[in-house]
Amino acid sequence: MNTILLIEDDKNLNRGITLKLQREGYLVLSAGSLAEAYELWEANTIHLILSDLSLPDGNALDFGRQIREKSDVFLIYLTAMDQEIDIVNGYDAGADDYVTKPFSVNILMSKVNALMRRLKSNDSGFLISQGIEVNTKDMIAKSKERPIQLSRTELMLLIYLMENAGRIVSKEKILERIWGIESDFVDDSTVTVNISRLKNKLGTDAISNVRGLGYLWTGKVTKR
Repeated sequence: MNTILLIEDDKNLNRGITLKLQREGYLVLSAGSLAEAYELWEANTIHLILSDLSLPDGNALDFGRQIREKSDVFLIYLTAMDQEIDIVNGYDAGADDYVTKPFSVNILMSKVNALMRRLKSNDSGFLISQGIEVNTKDMIAKSKERPIQLSRTELMLLIYLMENAGRIVSKEKILERIWGIESDFVDDSTVTVNISRLKNKLGTDAISNVRGLGYLWTGKVTKR
């Protein structure tokens, strides 16, 4: 059973999300503060984190950055802030996705389910290009034998681009492949922000923006 860590100090919202997740078959560990969240994180194997941004004892962005330094666990932020800078900050802190309040619990569930399905969808193998090696089974990326700290969304995006090396993939195809059935609820800037962050982390110019058409991995990819 996959385990979700829910961090939300609104007791009614916490309870409602917890019940819905449990009906979907997930084990839910609930926290109302970052201190509680840290304890639960250290004591359990977590597959996905759902976290409010503003909590009584701090900002969840800092929590996300610390988690991302040692794990590629899925991370979704729940936030009442929908300005572009807030969204960008969330992605920069390692988020795979975000949901703005107020939100439909059904939409939240579609995002959660889509991410969790991706845990089971990775084939065994390696993709190698431009000095970058991706283990698609263990979801680990390396550059010149040194690990690259990427979120799972960034890893899935990198794999998709490398699998389609030499072919232009549109923003719409990326949304459908990476965000799945809930892509209709994903902000238009999501792909652009994730591509930009991925390029910066990889330190490569192998990802090319083909204006008006989409994105292209320009390097030759070897599979093994």
